[in-house]
Amino acid sequence: MMPSEKEKMLRGELYDASDAQLVGERKRARTLCQRLNTLTPDASPDEKQALFASLFGVDTDVYVTPPFFCDYGTNIALGAKVYFNFNCVVLDVARVSIGSNTLIGPAVQIYTALHPLSALERRAGLENAREVTIGEDVWIGGGAVICPGVTIGAGVVIGAGSVVTRSIPANTLAAGNPCRVIRQLDAASDRGPPPQELE
Repeated sequence: MMPSEKEKMLRGELYDASDAQLVGERKRARTLCQRLNTLTPDASPDEKQALFASLFGVDTDVYVTPPFFCDYGTNIALGAKVYFNFNCVVLDVARVSIGSNTLIGPAVQIYTALHPLSALERRAGLENAREVTIGEDVWIGGGAVICPGVTIGAGVVIGAGSVVTRSIPANTLAAGNPCRVIRQLDAASDRGPPPQELE
């Protein structure tokens, strides 16, 4: 039996993004994001949680400050107490795993989507994707871009405006374009105020 375009997409293979099932799932996610982004500040916690459960496909205690945008929602796996600040974008064509107690600053963009280097394949509408994994207790500063295939270890701090093109080891401070490790952090005791360049 031939795999579906969705199965190929989730396996990281080239797939046709115009497939009817995928178009319908993206439309569903955009409709839910639009509802989220138009909630009034006095919307009830129950209303918000029901909307998050619909968008992400599971009950979650995530806290999202709208606006928020994603491709599918159901390809985002969230630990406990994850926080998204204003204007975050998650292109969850492949799985995006985010560990507990992770703080994601404003305008952070997390990408899994890729396009072929071949112009002919791009013209044919083919795409692929690579998973992104973000560990527990991570803080990603505002405006950072997380590129496809990246793993960010637990306890990492990513400086504002960084472009993360390679995986970052646990318990480190990393910043820049391209993002690079600046120093090791003490997982147990390094809980003081952040370095000035992070805000």
